[in-house]
Amino acid sequence: MTGQWRKLLIRIAVVLALAALGFAAWQKFGGSNRDKGLVGGNGRIEAVEIDVAAKAAGRVREILVREGDFVTAGQVVAVMDTEVLEAQLREAEAYYRQTQTAIATERSQLAQRESEKAATVAAVGQREAELVNARKRWERSAELAAKGAMSQQETDDDYTGFQSAAAAISSARAQVAAAEAAIATARTRVVGAGSMVDAARATIERIQADIRDSALKAPRDGRVQYKVAQVGEVVGAGGRVLSLVDLSDVYMTFFLPTAAAGKVALGTEVRLVLDAAPRYVIPARVSFVSDVAQFTPKTVETASEREKLMFRVRAQIPVELLKKHITRVKTGLPGMAYVRLDTATPWPERLTTGLVQ
Repeated sequence: MTGQWRKLLIRIAVVLALAALGFAAWQKFGGSNRDKGLVGGNGRIEAVEIDVAAKAAGRVREILVREGDFVTAGQVVAVMDTEVLEAQLREAEAYYRQTQTAIATERSQLAQRESEKAATVAAVGQREAELVNARKRWERSAELAAKGAMSQQETDDDYTGFQSAAAAISSARAQVAAAEAAIATARTRVVGAGSMVDAARATIERIQADIRDSALKAPRDGRVQYKVAQVGEVVGAGGRVLSLVDLSDVYMTFFLPTAAAGKVALGTEVRLVLDAAPRYVIPARVSFVSDVAQFTPKTVETASEREKLMFRVRAQIPVELLKKHITRVKTGLPGMAYVRLDTATPWPERLTTGLVQ
């Protein structure tokens, strides 16, 4: 029995060895024919990360989403505490009302000064009429005094009245000038009060904008990756609260050797196959080829060392396809990226069957 068992084991070992040699030969010849004209590399599905951050320092009052939730652009995902801002808003509104009262007072003062000017202008007209009358009286008195029909004293009195009327005109005109100066000052004060009103209104608008910004919104459609802060925590200005992934900007990063990377142009078609869903083939296009090699040895002298050079390549998934299947998009999934170096060579059947449309 021992000899028979030994012969059986030897036969099994020979069969397994032949099977292994056959599989290796198939991989070397059959596999290469199957993927002729293709080059591939493994990578992971990635997406652009977006931070939802607080504009100003404050306390996180509420977080409205959970990790893994899908959010849309403009959706409120977290709320900051606004108690201090609301108190500042009430203070600014009270100051705004005060400035409105001040400008109303200044406008009243301006109207009063304009009325005073109108009165002084009217007084100037009255004094000018009185001056004309006084001059005529004095001239008649002088003629009568020359003929002896009036005493010189009366003539002197009429001349004094004429001089008084002229002085009254000068005084009235000075009052008009003073009224104009007062009006200019009042107008300046009105302009200053108006500037204070504008400043108070701008302060209210700024605080209202800060209150609106306290409702943190998702800038784009995406998925919540993780929470950076928790409810009740105080974050600084620009402090992160949530991290999102932009599901409209999804790609796979993989590496190709020098010989293959040199033949890949931007826009080259790529087929992605994920380990989690091998029956689906995802179309993509090359959007980036690094101009700096990775894994570069210190001294590159031989062909074997040059083969160690690898270049980073990014395959971008079309935005239209992502929007169509946006609720199913997941990042971090590993898979393979296949690049067709010769566009005249058709894609193998395994990379056309199950192509996601």
